[in-house]
Amino acid sequence: MLKDAKIPVSIKEFLLLLEALEKEVIGPSLDDFYYLARLTLVKDEAHFDKFDRAFGLYFKGIATVFEENAAIPLDWLLKRAAKNLSEEERALVEKFGYEKLAARLQQLLQEQKERHEGGSKWIGTGGTSPFGNSGNNPEGIRIGGASTNRSAVKVWEERSYRDYDAAREIGTRNIKVALRRLRKFARQGAPDELALDATIRATANNAGYLDIRMQPARRNNIKVLMLLDVGGTMDEHIQRTEELFAASKSEFKNMEFYYFHNCVYDQLWRNNQRKNTERFATWDVLRKYTPDTKVIFVGDATMSPYEILHPGGAVDFHNDEAGAAWLQRFTTTFPNAIWLNPEPENIWEYRQSIGIIRQQMDNRMYPLTIEGLERGMRALSK
Repeated sequence: MLKDAKIPVSIKEFLLLLEALEKEVIGPSLDDFYYLARLTLVKDEAHFDKFDRAFGLYFKGIATVFEENAAIPLDWLLKRAAKNLSEEERALVEKFGYEKLAARLQQLLQEQKERHEGGSKWIGTGGTSPFGNSGNNPEGIRIGGASTNRSAVKVWEERSYRDYDAAREIGTRNIKVALRRLRKFARQGAPDELALDATIRATANNAGYLDIRMQPARRNNIKVLMLLDVGGTMDEHIQRTEELFAASKSEFKNMEFYYFHNCVYDQLWRNNQRKNTERFATWDVLRKYTPDTKVIFVGDATMSPYEILHPGGAVDFHNDEAGAAWLQRFTTTFPNAIWLNPEPENIWEYRQSIGIIRQQMDNRMYPLTIEGLERGMRALSK
């Protein structure tokens, strides 16, 4: 089931799960088994949502990708011991019992024709009925809504990790995970960290007298230059671009950035409010950074092909050289360069300007999704 869900899992992880079950790492609980299985079988949090769906489908619970009118998966509602219930709470659920709970729910679903709030019988909100939400029955089945008492037999429709799905568009909380694939650690600066191995060796060589050795901390030594398209068609992608920029500033300590519009031309700027009075010559930017700098272009690459291929094509000012010439200079000066595009990848082939820029970037253009960002970081790491 996990393989069908496109989760990279191997026999080694499956054998580890079986070994954990054999050694009784967990008790006879489906909830505990869920966490153990996820821990042993899933190696990347980007696959947590796929795992939730596969898990629910395997146990015939949250199957069929949570259709709006999906049937209540009664066969997945499990019995739970009531050892923590008080006598009053036991009496409250004694009317149905655990075996009858699912059957009674099915009966009510057939009988009830309208919304109901409060009470002790119908499915609704509030009240002491074993079915519904926001009520007070200690061993009920929650139907929709948000849990308040966390006492339902199973919140069957919950998917806590859907935001980590690799096909989803990025957000600042998970973009950092993808960016961390681009790392090059080095020890530089003042020795402010305990060098444990060196201290042990020095102490042993000093007849057991403590000889503390220090070392510089390991830091990500990657140098990043980010060039961001602003204005025009990029306005609808502002939120995602801001999320990418904020996460990148946090993750890469050695990061510089400049702005451009549509395509890179003779000049760049760092403050959009002063872009007409405070510009930087692109030649100076090309000379300022070393060839090992990782360059990341961010833009939708949506414009007239004339703006890329001809001098004077820029819409803001007259450019003496075509944007394609400047893109070629960047890719020649910085071999590790990629283009991140917020437009969906399935429409790229229908836009001529995107095809031109992809060609200029040697096809190193990636969509602005978690999966696309990870592909881009792997390309920069080569």
